[in-house]
Amino acid sequence: MSLVRRPGGGFVLLDCYEMEAGDQDELMALTDGGARIEAVLNVHPFHTVHCKFIQQILPDARLIGTRRHHRKLPDLRWDPALIEDETTQQEFADIFDFSIPAGVDFIPEDESVHVSSVLVRHRESGIIHVDDTLMFLNLPGLVEKLLPGPRLRFHPKLAEGLEKRAGAADDYIAWAKALARDWADTKIVCAAHKGIIRLTDDTFAEAIGEALEQASKTLDEHRKNYG
Repeated sequence: MSLVRRPGGGFVLLDCYEMEAGDQDELMALTDGGARIEAVLNVHPFHTVHCKFIQQILPDARLIGTRRHHRKLPDLRWDPALIEDETTQQEFADIFDFSIPAGVDFIPEDESVHVSSVLVRHRESGIIHVDDTLMFLNLPGLVEKLLPGPRLRFHPKLAEGLEKRAGAADDYIAWAKALARDWADTKIVCAAHKGIIRLTDDTFAEAIGEALEQASKTLDEHRKNYG
């Protein structure tokens, strides 16, 4: 979960998380008891566990999710806007850039495939907040001496996430290359489940290029099967 201040003094939360008491106290102290948190953006369709908690402690904030959030948790007071829609993203374009991967199912039928999400980049700081679509590996000690630092990777279930059609692999590659170009000055990636990766040895473009190279077998296999 990330907390971001808007130029007018309000705040936006990215994702929901049930915090420990100390973290919750700090959040409330920063935001006038939560009153200055205007919206909560849930950017991964399969991350739903902590949404109820956040709505309970922030009852006046707009709770914005994906269409799966609405379907999975119909009893919550969801804002009608959907975060995967460009019109919703434009409401927060004063501070964020958004990106959704091409060539993959946003909400696949197989609920174990968490390949897609809405990636969010805080423009001023150049920090990316991402759930699952980009991950990173902490290498074993011996390997780390040769290849220092964690390595950025695409979700390991990319093969299952790619759309079953011709051109899906190429669409995914084009999306990744455009992301590397458009968000080239990124220095920090906040990745769900893993924490924070600081790009000190590689540029973001180089890290994405290496991730594509690591995924090349998967992408080639998809192209072979579907064209």
